[in-house]
Amino acid sequence: MSRFFEEVSTRVAAAAGRPWAFVLAFGIILVWAISGPLFGWSDTWQLVINTGTTIVTFLMVFLIQNAQNRDASAIQAKLDELIRATREARNEFIGVEHLSEAELIRLLEVIEAVAGDASKRHQAIERLISRR
Repeated sequence: MSRFFEEVSTRVAAAAGRPWAFVLAFGIILVWAISGPLFGWSDTWQLVINTGTTIVTFLMVFLIQNAQNRDASAIQAKLDELIRATREARNEFIGVEHLSEAELIRLLEVIEAVAGDASKRHQAIERLISRR
């Protein structure tokens, strides 16, 4: 079941991001809007689009979240491997994604303090951007 869900979520998330998916969704809305006068702008006519979009949105949340979770885990594993493989990197950073938000904020503050003056870092970034 888990493997099937992962496969479906990967395919649906990939398909939902394609231009043809937008065109299809736009076409459905267009057909629905054009059909309004045929159904006398009835409550049932409105309910069809409301129900359809609610169902699609509800299901897409879970499918896309699953795909994003797997992508994030894969990226994290790759970053952990780079940390592990780089002699100068600190292995203590492996697994920091499991810290609480407060712990992550504190870690960021410590890293920024170690990195030095914030205004100098900002100026260096501005110089880098201006090179384009």
